[in-house]
Amino acid sequence: MGGYYGLAVLVGVALLLTTGQCDVSCGGIDGGPGVAGTPGRDGWPGAKGEKGEPAVMVDGPVDTSQMPMLKGEMGIRGFQGVMGPKGYRGSLGPVGHPGPPGRPGPEGRSMGHGQHSSRQAQSAFSVIRTDNSYPRYDQTVTYQTTVVNKPEDFNAATGHFTCRLPGVYYFNFHSTAKVSLCLRIASEALNNKLGFCDYNRNYDQVLSGGVVLQLRAGQRVWLESFKDQQLDSDPRDTREKQIIFNGFLLFSDQ
Repeated sequence: MGGYYGLAVLVGVALLLTTGQCDVSCGGIDGGPGVAGTPGRDGWPGAKGEKGEPAVMVDGPVDTSQMPMLKGEMGIRGFQGVMGPKGYRGSLGPVGHPGPPGRPGPEGRSMGHGQHSSRQAQSAFSVIRTDNSYPRYDQTVTYQTTVVNKPEDFNAATGHFTCRLPGVYYFNFHSTAKVSLCLRIASEALNNKLGFCDYNRNYDQVLSGGVVLQLRAGQRVWLESFKDQQLDSDPRDTREKQIIFNGFLLFSDQ
């Protein structure tokens, strides 16, 4: 057993000596280059660089043909800024020179007889019937008192207003009586007569009516009484009565 152990030690020493000599004198075979790896991902963006130096101005005339090549591309339009405060009002400038006179206007037209134009477009009347008798049915009312009649377009004796100036007129009447009364405005410019009635017993009451009419020259307007629901005794009434008839030109057609 002791001899076997010694032999084993000798063999191990011999192997060590053999191995040490091969490491020094024996050379290995070079390996081949490896296969390229897969490209890596892009790295993070770098930090913003410092601001560049200002451009150097060239002395002398500038070659305008080279300017478009130096100009960069147009950027995106920015947002509209906040409106600034209103500025102060400037000083009033000097008065300009007067312009040339205008051309003469068209010749005026006559609106009727008379010397002054301010009178040509006037027409108004106001008359009063003071007779206590009852106005006869379907007959023109006549008047005893004339308050206004310019320029005498109303005939108080016949009770007719005759249009001299074509245009738009306003007519109205008012009456007071202690008996039932019906009055209507009649005209050759109306298709239907405009009637107004008041049925009253022994008390003063006012009856009123009015109309706006477009009249031509020569057309007439008048007031007349008519029968509606009055009593048979009403036309015989002799108590105090009063009828006022008015009319005037609003504006002329001429």
